[in-house]
Amino acid sequence: MITPPSMTITLRDASSADALCLAALGTQVFLDTYATQGIRQSIAREALEAFSPVNFAQLLIEPTTFIVVAESQGHLIGFAQVALRTDHAMLGVSTAAELQRLYVQERFTGRGAGRLLLEAAEQRATIAHASLLWATVWVGNTRALAFYPRQGYELKGTPHYVFQCETHENHLFAKPLMTTD
Repeated sequence: MITPPSMTITLRDASSADALCLAALGTQVFLDTYATQGIRQSIAREALEAFSPVNFAQLLIEPTTFIVVAESQGHLIGFAQVALRTDHAMLGVSTAAELQRLYVQERFTGRGAGRLLLEAAEQRATIAHASLLWATVWVGNTRALAFYPRQGYELKGTPHYVFQCETHENHLFAKPLMTTD
């Protein structure tokens, strides 16, 4: 399928009806990003556990989490997941929010969906009184490592992320948000 250059992207808040599609899209993007050398046990377990429809259904009812979805022609192409009031030891900001996932289907990258989702996440976090938005990016994700600085995010440190008993180096990026007080 070839994406038309005049593609229109629309954003909206995710609803419980989106759990299945979020799970499928999350799995696809996760594997495209992290399973660059194929599938191994730890990657398979993480994908199947983290991206189940049940997990997304739980996230969608969590009052301190929100998910914004991007659609094109009625199809889900990306999403941004944010947890409010989530500080990081490298930041020390109690009013920070974490951009836990910014996922865009591979064929739609470079078309503005990621930037639109990030802007929507920043706006929603600001409305919820977050003073800072932060995200961690795996050091092997070169596209994301270049994306965040272009959007005004500053590198704050190099934490490690552990999943399935494996430790992975990340970069922590953060951006102050304009408060709406």
